[in-house]
Amino acid sequence: MYLSNIVKVSDSMRGAWKTSIFRIVLPIGCGVLLSSSLMAQQSSASQPGITANLSNSQASTPPIQITLAEAEQRALKIEPTLLAAQAAQKSAGYDRTIARSALLPQADIVGQYLFTESNGRPFGGTLPNESGPVFIANNAVHEYISQFVATEDLSLASVARYRQAGALALRAKAEAEIASRGLVAVVTQAYYSVLAADRKLQAAQEAAQEAQNFVNLTKKLESGREVAHSDVLKAELQLEQRQRDQADATLAATEAREALGVLLFPDPTTPYALADPLSATAPLPDENQVRVLAGVANPELRSAMADVKASDADVLASRAGYLPTLSFDYNYGLDAPMFARIGPAGERFLGYSASAGINIPVWDWFATHSHVKQSELRRHLARASLDLTQRQLVAQLHVAYGELTTAEAAFASLTQSVEQARESLHLSTLRYQAGEATVVEVVDAQNTYLTTETMAADGAVRYHVARANLERLTGRLP
Repeated sequence: MYLSNIVKVSDSMRGAWKTSIFRIVLPIGCGVLLSSSLMAQQSSASQPGITANLSNSQASTPPIQITLAEAEQRALKIEPTLLAAQAAQKSAGYDRTIARSALLPQADIVGQYLFTESNGRPFGGTLPNESGPVFIANNAVHEYISQFVATEDLSLASVARYRQAGALALRAKAEAEIASRGLVAVVTQAYYSVLAADRKLQAAQEAAQEAQNFVNLTKKLESGREVAHSDVLKAELQLEQRQRDQADATLAATEAREALGVLLFPDPTTPYALADPLSATAPLPDENQVRVLAGVANPELRSAMADVKASDADVLASRAGYLPTLSFDYNYGLDAPMFARIGPAGERFLGYSASAGINIPVWDWFATHSHVKQSELRRHLARASLDLTQRQLVAQLHVAYGELTTAEAAFASLTQSVEQARESLHLSTLRYQAGEATVVEVVDAQNTYLTTETMAADGAVRYHVARANLERLTGRLP
């Protein structure tokens, strides 16, 4: 048996049916309660303004105005690949500091107490009636050591390792700059891709509106028996296509904005607005000036040169294995049977000692010879890599400069084509209205206008990306 009750709202809310509850009791063993969202509405009603305040705060938050320079700085702070390169650079700097410390004297304070079992017989030590230790290698039963120790080891290998660490630090710095410039190029492409997607969306909206106006015009002319119904059908088909294009452009703009948001913000959905215009261009420098900048500021070239310097230092360090090494030690403090500066008989326990040594390699079963050969092979590879980098840089500069020149000319031409296509569409519409043009001509003019707008947006992105790629090789262009 099924029972149902309908609960209506109170008299104070009469006339405004907010909600109702339907309670259904099923047979024994399978009772189920189905209700609408009354409890949720009552909860929000008990705390009025919470939901409204949240939505209002989100809606009232103004979007962040971001220039291209600000976008680059934001990306440089959170991009993990660049952070890893910067960490490697800092680590290489610490390695250089460690290698330098190996060239400088080391200082320590040593404290020690030694106890040895007595043999029970006086042995004429420092203290009166002092018994000798059981172990003949020890100096006394009680021995106290408290000394300042300075040591210095000199070898050509240490100097070479310091040079190698310095060269590796320069290479790590260049690698970090390569990562930074690469990220800047990526951000530039994403930044102007958003602007291009917005421009394409605007063009699609204008094209859809133009198609709607043309549909209205054909219907008006059809009602006056000035055009055939086929013109109306053609115009409606064009409108449907423009509406689909608008939906695709909306999705593409959202994707481009989200892709840039991933690079700039911890939350990719953060609202933002781009401040730089899409059509802004800068003067193109001379090609010879670009080559000079690349020769001075190209990080890939500096990385390869630093690698060659590191390999030269590695060869020197390997060859240093054939040479002697020197060591110096200086100790100041006490080493006595009691912890005191002066003994009971007036003897002085506080003093110093110094030593010098030399280690001359004689035979190591050709291990040093093998190290030298290994380092020479690495040096040969580093030099070959430097030569390849130089040749690639010349080719990349030529291609990048040519791409920028072509993109600049193409963008200027496309900008002019947009104006011509807009004028052509306007004139074709007027001619059609006057009965001097066909519907095909108007539709073709609409398609041409949308195509040129899209190509102009892509041309702007191409120009800015080409400039960013050239700056990746040369640094900031003047």
